[in-house]
Amino acid sequence: QVQLVESGGRLVQAGGSLRLSCAASGRTFSSSAMGWFRQVPGKEREFVAVISWSGGSTYYADSVKGRFTISRDNAKRTVYLQMNSLKPEDTAVYYCAADTGTSGWRTSAQWYDYWGQGTQVTVSS
Repeated sequence: QVQLVESGGRLVQAGGSLRLSCAASGRTFSSSAMGWFRQVPGKEREFVAVISWSGGSTYYADSVKGRFTISRDNAKRTVYLQMNSLKPEDTAVYYCAADTGTSGWRTSAQWYDYWGQGTQVTVSS
């Protein structure tokens, strides 16, 4: 099993930066692809970014490409989401998730086995 705890969300002004962290426990973290998703009330959970187990491959939603960077430190069992040039439309609860069933990466939430509790990011205009 994998337990995930996100942190780093807060209120920030448009154009600012934040770094979210997701601390994992459990033996399968280092072999799992890790994704970040976000959700606003009344909408479906949206894919943001994913990183392969080794960190060698990443993929981003078009809406964040060039502004967000996902990374991981398997020794620290932590995955990060660096968010730059934030916009009000980035406001959401951000979740990290683990996909234990792939050697690459996937973007659909249905494949992710474990989820954190979420951290709120609010971007003011």
